[in-house]
Amino acid sequence: MKKPLAILCLGLVAIELSYFPSVLAATQTKPVDNTIGCDIMVAGGGLSGTATAYEGLLAGKTVCMTEITDWVGGQISAQGVSALDERPTQRAKNYFPRGYLEFRQQVKDYYGKLNSGYCWVSEACFLPKDAHKLLYGMLKTAESKGKGKLYWYPNTVVKQLIVGKKGEGQQINAVVAIQHQSQPGTPPINTEPLSKTIEDAYSYQDSPRFQKRKIIFIPTYKTPKQQAAKPADWYVVDATETGELVGLADVPYRLGLDPRSADEPSSASTTGDPYCTQGFTYPFAMETTATPQLQVQPVTYQQYSPYYSYELKRLADFGLVYTYRRIYSSGTGKPTKFGGINFTAPAVGDISMQNWTWGNDYRPGSAQDNLILDRSQLQLSGQLGAGGWMGGLRTDTLRKGEENAQGFYYWLVAGKTDSRANPDPTSPNYWVKTPNPNQRYISGLDSPMGTAHGLSKYPYIREGRRIIGRPSYGYKDGFTIAEVDMSRNNLLDPKRTAILSPTELRQLQANLSGVNALNVLTGDKPTPRNRSTLYADTVGIGHYAIDFHPCMQNNPPEAPNNSERAGARQGEGQAYPFQIPLRAMIPQKIDNMLVAGKSIATSHVAAAAYRIHSFEWSAGAAAGTTAAYALEKGITPAQMVAPLPDRSIAIIELRKRLEANNNPTSFPNTSIFNNNWQDWK
Repeated sequence: MKKPLAILCLGLVAIELSYFPSVLAATQTKPVDNTIGCDIMVAGGGLSGTATAYEGLLAGKTVCMTEITDWVGGQISAQGVSALDERPTQRAKNYFPRGYLEFRQQVKDYYGKLNSGYCWVSEACFLPKDAHKLLYGMLKTAESKGKGKLYWYPNTVVKQLIVGKKGEGQQINAVVAIQHQSQPGTPPINTEPLSKTIEDAYSYQDSPRFQKRKIIFIPTYKTPKQQAAKPADWYVVDATETGELVGLADVPYRLGLDPRSADEPSSASTTGDPYCTQGFTYPFAMETTATPQLQVQPVTYQQYSPYYSYELKRLADFGLVYTYRRIYSSGTGKPTKFGGINFTAPAVGDISMQNWTWGNDYRPGSAQDNLILDRSQLQLSGQLGAGGWMGGLRTDTLRKGEENAQGFYYWLVAGKTDSRANPDPTSPNYWVKTPNPNQRYISGLDSPMGTAHGLSKYPYIREGRRIIGRPSYGYKDGFTIAEVDMSRNNLLDPKRTAILSPTELRQLQANLSGVNALNVLTGDKPTPRNRSTLYADTVGIGHYAIDFHPCMQNNPPEAPNNSERAGARQGEGQAYPFQIPLRAMIPQKIDNMLVAGKSIATSHVAAAAYRIHSFEWSAGAAAGTTAAYALEKGITPAQMVAPLPDRSIAIIELRKRLEANNNPTSFPNTSIFNNNWQDWK
């Protein structure tokens, strides 16, 4: 047997790097500072990543988790959106995954109430910094309870994947990452906004700003005998916000608008457009004060001011917008009402988090300013070459999003014009924008956002790279959850179907007819179902409206008189309660990789609902449970779903395990013979 070149001991686990020649080659650019063995390696510490780690730890596994920021929680912490998006369908029954329910209880216990801000968008509003603290505590408790092991790497990015052939497919043998920390004598991390540091974070070399550590994550066991015994030595989960590992691994995926089809009849494009993704947002926090504050106009304000608006006359009220996502309330506000919505008026000491479409949303939509680079752009920039990955984002667009958000605060408190209000007092779209100077922009490392600049540590991402699943029964071009699988809109309305060909129309009718699909294709009258598509391999649930923050028509987004991309909201509306099939989490090409969060296999329209807090947790819980089950049973996720449409024993067992752990895989009373979603309530 070949003699090992190096052996690194991690506790009782001996890891022989000689069995990873490609890893050894990759280490030549910079010495390896640490090598860690994992059962489950999670890239991204957002809600999906946290849920993956949580279930993996409870299953007794060794979990390694990296995160570009220093907080776990993603949407509810580092991205600042600390108001849980929920639907009454789930909330009325508390029908959520166990970890999500535990977090809600933790918030309630911590504040003495679930809604510390008396916000009206949700029943649960809280401070982002507290969300990190509570979630991290949950992970440590899960580690102790399940006797697993957590290796938590904040301020760490994935730089390279070492992929090799195994059996009939490929597997990730190692993940190379870079952790950064401030150089002695320099400001703490979170002093500068992300656009100032992200490129440095992805560089191996130390810089005047950061010290770097090179870390390699590999399986906890790796000898020839052990390697041959298992179809996969470990599992790597992409739980990043933009689908970084999806882009880096170069597995098939989509970005932006899908081509219009019988599955996606409301698409705004006949050919697709990878550059028109949903807008991203940099939230910030503001506090009501007793006296007017000096409001300093940002130097870039005039560039972005043509964009800002309350959007609609019925929303043109500062108190309404302020309390929409108020995350802390002093409890002294007076009851008030605006446009049929009851809330308590802002009071001294209240804190509001802002996340507003025609405000701190930034919505690029062209190849010149898109945030998430598509495959051709990654190739041109050299990011798909060995060691070339730099995060897959356009730094300049990040910067503009930051400037736009800071300008929006100034507009809220000092602005006097509204870009979408008609200046003619006789117009039905006329309203007056008044200043609100009794406000303080909250910044500082101890602030709700935990940053010296006051913006969230990372932008709230609504849409990233979305994998195309593997070809399977009924999905010859690769599995995808589409608009027809979950939309409650009348997709057979003649106004919608007029643009479809006769063949596409018949296929659409069949897609919507559930068990009667074959009959429709042979000429029967369509009998549309009134529920979402049901999947034999469902491993999680979600429910939310199809909610768009579309890209803008022209470049740059803040251009005067700009408008949203024509037709981009055609698919907007209500959705049925939906399922998360395991097939949507399995990428092509790589057998030991799972995808969680917003990068599962969904269309652009479906992704607009498959993106909120509880869905992310459910997908992560499924990923963690699936990885643990696959390791224990010696079967890959792709092998689990291969027998579909017949369910394999593995799928049956996996779903039983999820359900036994109080991680629902379907809504009550779901059946292919129950076509009425009202029966699920």
